[in-house]
Amino acid sequence: MGRVDRVAVGWSSRFGQYAAPEGHPERQGRNDAVRAALDVLGSKVASYPFEPVTDEQLAAIHHPRYIASIAATEGTTVPVELDSDTAATAFAYQTARLAAGAAVGAVDTVANGRARRAFALGRPPGHHAECDRAMGFCFFNNIAIAAQHAIDAFGYRRLAIVDWDVHHGNGTQRAFEGRRDVLFVSSHQVKLFPGTGQHRERGRGEGLGYTLNLPLPHEATDADLIGLHRHVTLPVLREFRPELLLISAGFDAHARDRTAAQQISSEGFGRLAALFFEAADQLCEGRCVLVLEGGYDRVGLETSIVAVLEAALEPRPDSFVRPSGKLRLVIDALAELHKDRWPVLGASDAGS
Repeated sequence: MGRVDRVAVGWSSRFGQYAAPEGHPERQGRNDAVRAALDVLGSKVASYPFEPVTDEQLAAIHHPRYIASIAATEGTTVPVELDSDTAATAFAYQTARLAAGAAVGAVDTVANGRARRAFALGRPPGHHAECDRAMGFCFFNNIAIAAQHAIDAFGYRRLAIVDWDVHHGNGTQRAFEGRRDVLFVSSHQVKLFPGTGQHRERGRGEGLGYTLNLPLPHEATDADLIGLHRHVTLPVLREFRPELLLISAGFDAHARDRTAAQQISSEGFGRLAALFFEAADQLCEGRCVLVLEGGYDRVGLETSIVAVLEAALEPRPDSFVRPSGKLRLVIDALAELHKDRWPVLGASDAGS
């Protein structure tokens, strides 16, 4: 085998083709912010090839009639409103297919051993898209498509998806909530769009217990976000032992981002990513795929992507911060709720 890169990215100027209606947060400037982040790192970061997602890969997650309805918007001269904040314009369909293809390409890159981590830096985002519904700026569920591709193409039997976007990944949860081969963990601000992701949503049927929703209060800090994942997500990952870790990497929890009320810094996102990279090293030979979700402040998005990629390039020890009393109560309540499926959460030192 040839050289194995520490991290590779999937990006294209074509992600700038899709233009949401004027004034929309999911604007073309997001792609410029990604390009600026990559310029900061230059040759330190490799790139991987990708193509638009195939019909078969789309249909593994989305209903054929729904796919056809999005395809029918191609070339439209007027925005096609799909929900109150999601509208398809001329290039929406092909750009969304390319974004999903970048996520699939990231899986191929990691699974084939060409890079330890791969970051799909496409737009539009995907984690709100359900099997038959566009919503929340999302048309196709990029990370769900990539996860199913990992199972179908590479035979993985246990995947974990961690969603740290400030909004709940309702579409991803819906795609896998009845299954036990895909663990889904979402941290998100409470009482925020789309209104799903209550802590008692734990999956259903065979998948009961394999969905974990981690609520964050308004104005949560780096210590809150990192502490929640350190004390709940990491112990569960160690018990589940995924063969591949996927991350819905949204940056709309950034302190600069006005779509929410969180106070996460760019450095905080880098520290959080480093925790999961270390977990991937311990549990699945370093295999980690990141897929860009939200992040609507240009500076916050650019600097957060740089911080995450730097964490992938240079392993870093993280300073331990004991959770605040309020967060400790949240962690204890989540441990009590989930310890029937994940006994490790019943141990007093689970997150230490």
